Amino acid sequence: MRFVWAVAAFVLAALMIGVGIAQRTVFQGPDTETAALSLEEDTPYVLVEGDVLNSRPGSQTLRAQGEGTIFAAYGRTADLEAWLSDTPYTRVTVDQDGALEAEEVTPSLAVADETDEGSTPAPEESAAPEGEAAVEESAAGAEESADEARSPVGSDLWLDEFQQEDVLIAPLQLPEEMSVLVAADGAEPAPADITVSWPIANATPWAGPLIVAGGVMMAVGVFLYILAIRHLRRSRGPRRKGLPVPVTEPIDLAVEGKGKGVISASGRRALTGGRRRLIVVPAVAVSALLFAGCSSEAWPQFAPSPSPTPSASVIVPEGQQAPVVTEAQADRIWTRIAETVAAADEAADETLAATRLDGAVLAARSTNYALRAAIGDYPAPAALPAEPLTLVLPQAYDEWPRSIVGVVDDTAANTSSIMMLTQQDQWSPYKLTYLASLEAATELPVVAPAYIGAVQPAPDSPFLLLPPAQLAEAYADILNAGEESQYYDLFDVASDQFRVSVAGDRQKRLDEFNQTGASTGELTFQAAPGSFEPRALATLESGAIVAVNIDEIDTVKPTNPDAVIKLENNPTVRTLSGAEQSPTGFTTTYTDQLFFYVPGQGSTEKIRLLGYASDILNAKVIP
Repeated sequence: MRFVWAVAAFVLAALMIGVGIAQRTVFQGPDTETAALSLEEDTPYVLVEGDVLNSRPGSQTLRAQGEGTIFAAYGRTADLEAWLSDTPYTRVTVDQDGALEAEEVTPSLAVADETDEGSTPAPEESAAPEGEAAVEESAAGAEESADEARSPVGSDLWLDEFQQEDVLIAPLQLPEEMSVLVAADGAEPAPADITVSWPIANATPWAGPLIVAGGVMMAVGVFLYILAIRHLRRSRGPRRKGLPVPVTEPIDLAVEGKGKGVISASGRRALTGGRRRLIVVPAVAVSALLFAGCSSEAWPQFAPSPSPTPSASVIVPEGQQAPVVTEAQADRIWTRIAETVAAADEAADETLAATRLDGAVLAARSTNYALRAAIGDYPAPAALPAEPLTLVLPQAYDEWPRSIVGVVDDTAANTSSIMMLTQQDQWSPYKLTYLASLEAATELPVVAPAYIGAVQPAPDSPFLLLPPAQLAEAYADILNAGEESQYYDLFDVASDQFRVSVAGDRQKRLDEFNQTGASTGELTFQAAPGSFEPRALATLESGAIVAVNIDEIDTVKPTNPDAVIKLENNPTVRTLSGAEQSPTGFTTTYTDQLFFYVPGQGSTEKIRLLGYASDILNAKVIP
C-alpha cells in the first residue's frame, strides 16, 4: 500500500509542477501590446498625442527609429502645440479601432494675426520699458536667426527630454493632457517608424505555489517510497511457528570455499546507505531548480492597500488654468540659469548673460561687467546659488508671458534668495528678471502648492491693499519723505531693515560731503519708480507677492558758478560717466530690486518687505 501512496504522490507532483510550468511558458500570452505607424510625411516634427498614449491601459513605451540622433520630449499638449504653431508637423492620433493614424498640420496663424484676434500680444508689440530695449533687440535677432531651423533640444517647455542614436526607446507614463514630440534636429525629417507599446497583465499568481507544492509533494512521495522499501526488506521471507530450531554450529571462515552463502552485514548497510543518497540528492536538486525558476509574477501579491494620510486641502478656483511648470521642471530651469550666468560672470559676457537674464538683473550685471573691464580690482557680482529651489510658485496660465516665483537657499553662504523668472513666449527660455536676498527674519506668506499654481493680479488690481503698479511709487515716497509720506501707515516699517540702511547710508555720505564741499556744492537724494515693470503672483490669503524696481538717484552739483565737481577718488562714477570733472555736476543711479507681500483689501496686515538687492546702474554728467 505504501508503494501505491508513493506513486500517487509522484503523479500528483508531476501534474502540479507541469501545470505551474505550463502557466509560465506555453499557456502564457504576450506581455506587451504594440501599435505601429510608418509615416510618409517628411515634416521635421511628429506630435504623438495623449489619446494615443492612453488608448490602452498601463504605462507607455515609445520607440522611434531613424538615422542619426533622435530626439523626443514630452509636456503639456497645449504647450507643444504652441511651440509648433509656426512650423508644419505631423500629428499622430488613434482611430476608433485603436490603430494609429497620421495627418500633416500646416502652421497656424502668425503671431501678428493672433494678436489681432485678441490673443496674447507678441512680445515685440508690447511697449518695452526703458533699459530693456537693447536686451529685447538682441533676443529678437537671435529668435529670427533661429526660425529657419529651430532646435527642440533644451526648451524650458519640456517636462523631460531624450536623445539616442538611430533607435530611441522612451519609457513613459503620461496622462491624456500630455503629448510627446519626436524630431531629429528640427531641420531634417523626423523619424518615420514610430511604435507605442503597453504592458499586458499576464501574471500567473498560482504558478509559483503549484510548482512549490509539487516539489513538496515529490518529497512526500520520495519519503513514502523509502518507507515502502524499508518495510519490504524487513518483512522479506516466510516465518514458520512451532518447528524445532536447528542447532547452530560455528563456521570457520578461514577455510576456503566454506564461506559460501554467508552475507556480510556491513556490505548490506553500505549498499542501503548508498541508495538513500542516490534517492535524496536528486529530490533536493529538483526542488532548488524549481525555486530558482519562480519570479515575482508567479506569486500572488498580498501587499496591503496604502491607507490615505490626511493633508491640507487647497481649493482650486473654478476656471483656473494649469501651472506653467512642475517643481522638477523649475529646478531644471534654475540649474540652467545658474550655470549660464556663472559662465557669463566669469567671462564678463553680457551677450551670454542676456540669454538667461532680463530686466533689473541684467541691467545690474551689464553695469558690473563694464566696471570690471575698466577697473581691474572691481568685484564680480555674487554668484547665483546652484541649489534646488525650496519654494516654487508657478503662474497658472496657458498663454504668455509667464512668471514663476522661487526661493533658493545658499547653504554655503547661509543665505536665502527670492526670485522672479519670466518667459516671454513659447520659443524663449525662462529668464531671471528679479533677484533679491531674503531678510533674516522674513516670514513668507502662505502660497499654493506648485501643482496648483497662482494667478497673476492685474497691475491695477483693486483687490490688494495697493495695486502692483502703484507699489514702487508708494515705497519710493516713503524713502524720500519718511513718516511724512501718505503711504507710511500702509507699510510694516518696523521690520523694514532696507529703509533703515538707505537712510543711514544717505546721512553718512551727506556728512562726508559736507566736510569738504558744503560751501561750493550740494548733494541730494531722490528715489523714484524704476524703468522695469512690476510682476506679481497671488498668495492663498488673497494677497500677492510683488516684485518692483526702484531707482535711487544721487545728484551732486556745484552751488558756486566758479566751482567744478571733480571725481578724483571715485573711479566708479568716473568710468560710467566718462568724465573726470564737470561744472554742472553728476547724477549716480542705483537700482533696487524689492519683493513685497501685499495683503488683500480688508486685511489687518500691512505691506511687508520680503527681500531686497541694490546695485549701481549708471552715472551721467548733468547737461
